[in-house]
Amino acid sequence: METMRKFFPAITVVLLLVVATEAMAPGQSGRPCETKSLRFEGFCMVEDNCANVCRTEGFVDGRCSTFVRNCICIKPC
Repeated sequence: METMRKFFPAITVVLLLVVATEAMAPGQSGRPCETKSLRFEGFCMVEDNCANVCRTEGFVDGRCSTFVRNCICIKPC
């Protein structure tokens, strides 16, 4: 029981740090937010072209959608 009293404050501090870290980064779910590019014209066939246009729009990256071939811009949520 005495050893539990010694470790309790350390365990409490670690748990508080974990909770504080989670509270400081709300909305960071690990998945990217995606939206259709407003400036890309035509069918998206080359991912690099899409990514370059998305970067000019302020996004991190871009990719071509699978079926409709739209340019999809990507940023962290």
